[in-house]
Amino acid sequence: MLCSHSLFCFLGTIESFYWSYVGFTIVIVIGIYFTIRSRFYQFRVLAHPVKTIRAVQKSSEGGDGISPFRVYFASVGGMVGLGNIVGVVTAVMLGGPGALFWLWIASLCGMLIKYAEIYLGMKFRIDDGRVGHHGGPMIYLQKAFKNKFLSRTVPVIYCSLLAIYGVEIYQFVVLTDIITDTTQLPRYLVLGSVLAITLYGGFGGIGRLANIATALMPPFIIGYIGLCLYVILSHAFELPGILKDVFVSAFTGHAAVGGFVGSSMIMAIQLGTARAVYSGDLGIGYDAIIQSESKARDPGTQACLSIFGVATDSIICTMSILVVLATGIWTSNINACHAVSHGLGRFFPHMDLFMALLIFIAGYTTLIAYLAVGEKAMRWLFPKWGSRVYFIYAACSFFAFSFLDQCNVMTVMMLSGGLLMLTNLLGVWKLRHEISFQNGLINPLVHKQVK
Repeated sequence: MLCSHSLFCFLGTIESFYWSYVGFTIVIVIGIYFTIRSRFYQFRVLAHPVKTIRAVQKSSEGGDGISPFRVYFASVGGMVGLGNIVGVVTAVMLGGPGALFWLWIASLCGMLIKYAEIYLGMKFRIDDGRVGHHGGPMIYLQKAFKNKFLSRTVPVIYCSLLAIYGVEIYQFVVLTDIITDTTQLPRYLVLGSVLAITLYGGFGGIGRLANIATALMPPFIIGYIGLCLYVILSHAFELPGILKDVFVSAFTGHAAVGGFVGSSMIMAIQLGTARAVYSGDLGIGYDAIIQSESKARDPGTQACLSIFGVATDSIICTMSILVVLATGIWTSNINACHAVSHGLGRFFPHMDLFMALLIFIAGYTTLIAYLAVGEKAMRWLFPKWGSRVYFIYAACSFFAFSFLDQCNVMTVMMLSGGLLMLTNLLGVWKLRHEISFQNGLINPLVHKQVK
């Protein structure tokens, strides 16, 4: 037990250093580069949602694959999860209100990082032999390196890391804990049930993932934002002061208040950036694999949808944080898993049951999205038996990690995500001149159809 505690303390120290300096710098620098080079393209795309939708519809005519909008919801299903409800609240409880500011910065920079990933995934995708496509880092990383050894080795390293990361143990642990606490059912029954439906959804391919996410995500997003907005607007007179705290503590840290122990500016940066990367999958390459299955033929039009995906993810994170800030929950000793539920429960009855349902939807879509991508990576590595081996690995890992502390599990996910981000963004950076930000959505240019 002592050795285990020492190990996670050591890993936690590495995670803190990485996201305070390395991860933060990479996301901000590459994000700013793409923002300046594209002349703030993400803002222009966000200002023209109707043009984006029309361009995507036109681009998908006659294409092979899955509907661009079903793929979009599959992507959002992976992004919007427990990290948006639990993870970001942890960031504020530990890093202070300023963590929200750095989450915004990381999300704005990350929009074009996400765009770049999906653009490259669509541009270099190939047929997978199963009426679908292989696209994403495993393909474009081969193009990024001229050295034969690196062009073969780096994609293998990436897919190996993604196969590990695809078993989303943090979401699984939090989901089973919340359902067990809410329903008072035996833990092993909950664990077995969640495991069974996760394996069913995750091993049904991107098509099954798209069907499930398209059915579940729209009502979740609308319902959750509506509830949070009601609570936030009920504290409308306090909002100016709350937002002032967000901006001030982003650069000064925050003193101890109530059950809150205080934080530094570095801690706010670390937690805000790490949670933005984790909740939005920024730089990890997961989204490029999913959206490469789209029937859209122009990479730019499909990539533009990802900008709206990151914006949606950031809005839900913001809603969660503002609820706990407005209600004062963030300074209490309430577990982060129940913080938003307690905040909403002050205004709505039976929120413990309703939040359990919302968290289940958010967590389940993320679990199966990651699992589907992990299985695809494993199948790329070992076409004949990769899927079967991954099924066994996933089942054993979910079960084994379900008995660990949530913070320790989050540390494991943050570190593996950091390694994925380093590997993927190295390829994105080397291929940066292959990325176009002129695809006919904003400027009346004729865009090239990529088959």
